[in-house]
Amino acid sequence: MNTGYVIYNLKAGHETTVDDIKALDSLMNVPLKYVDIESIKSYESFLLSLDADDYIILCGGDGILNRFINGTENIAYTCDVLYYPIGTGNDFATDFGKPKGCTPFSITEYIKSLPYAVIQGNKYRFLNGIGYGIDGYCCEVGDKLKEESDKEVNYTTIAIKGLLFHYKPTKATVTVDGEVHAYKKVWLAPTMNGRYYGGGMMPTPDQNRRNSEHKLSVMVFHDTGKLRTLMIFPSIFKGEHVGHTEAVDILTGHEIKVEFDRPTALQVDGETFLGVTSYTAVSHM
Repeated sequence: MNTGYVIYNLKAGHETTVDDIKALDSLMNVPLKYVDIESIKSYESFLLSLDADDYIILCGGDGILNRFINGTENIAYTCDVLYYPIGTGNDFATDFGKPKGCTPFSITEYIKSLPYAVIQGNKYRFLNGIGYGIDGYCCEVGDKLKEESDKEVNYTTIAIKGLLFHYKPTKATVTVDGEVHAYKKVWLAPTMNGRYYGGGMMPTPDQNRRNSEHKLSVMVFHDTGKLRTLMIFPSIFKGEHVGHTEAVDILTGHEIKVEFDRPTALQVDGETFLGVTSYTAVSHM
């Protein structure tokens, strides 16, 4: 009989994580083996130990997906990969209309031939998007709060306080397939493979990770004052910010480079990088 290998990460969870994971016992009708991702020293050895009719269940939020896709790059495996979304944001699942705690669904076709980001000379594959600007700042502050307390982090509150008091916009150059766009005052410049990031924000509502041209989309939120930015910002959760064409540009292409005039925090599928002056996103073509 085939076996489901449940990969989870307790370090990234919360109080109810263990209960959420164990709920799989009632959702699946095959034997399950639970594997802490921290115990996997070699993804290649782990994958080679599985039978062809076994499958993997990635259990958690976007973070565990990010770790798996980057840990298994260039490793050939034949078993099916399912996803059981029980994280805080679950942006990847939201893109497919899947609610938290739903029955695990296959994601095998979506985690291969992925776009990648080049950050500080290193390559990182990504599923959802790259946040740069105040969204990276929010991840930086959120990470610090997680170190100090077990309480759930409210990123919306961090964003509002950042807009009003702490975060300063930057000059930016955005180059899309060789075409250069210069901006004097940029608050956000995320590049997206899917539609959602940051726990439900939809910066590029028309982006489709399955588009036949394999294009990425970058959204540039620019040239607004604090109060105007604060008024427009909440509409990102419904994708309605794109109607403010004086403040929001959406550009699409296969290679997108964003350069800021000072170091700023950046996030890739929720993974934070500090002191970044530029990134390049490249589609798998």
